[in-house]
Amino acid sequence: MLRGVGGYGPTSRYHTDKILRLSQDLPLVVEVVEDSERVERILPKLDEMIGGGLITLEKVRVILYRAHK
Repeated sequence: MLRGVGGYGPTSRYHTDKILRLSQDLPLVVEVVEDSERVERILPKLDEMIGGGLITLEKVRVILYRAHK
């Protein structure tokens, strides 16, 4: 999970963390690397959980995976 330091909301107004309180509407990015069939099975649950936002699916090519020794 990555928290953005700034982003544009649906009104195209720039939101930033440079205000005294942390904004409640800063962008979050959650990345998952998983088999496509498993991702497809979880999409209906994500749809129920996400009130507003953007969900994208991206095809990736894993170059290297090495378990910690």
